[in-house]
Amino acid sequence: MRIPAMAILTAVTVLAAAPTQAQTYNPDYPVCLQVYGKEGGYIGCGYTSMAQCAQSASGLAAQCIINPYSAGAQRRAGPHYRRHRHVY
Repeated sequence: MRIPAMAILTAVTVLAAAPTQAQTYNPDYPVCLQVYGKEGGYIGCGYTSMAQCAQSASGLAAQCIINPYSAGAQRRAGPHYRRHRHVY
């Protein structure tokens, strides 16, 4: 009785599993285009410069972002990014 129950449980688990998405960020390109839409958006990394990405984003509800997984990605130092001094 255990073997048929385990087989049924395994089959239901495999068939009920949702498909997964592919990797969002392509590490070969330093700039990504994030597009917003009614049904959801997507991120496409295939640009070598911000200017190239900006031309593709022109006229769309989109923005260009730096690929965080690119080999040359750098975090921008902004007003919320501060180094805390060590207090002794």
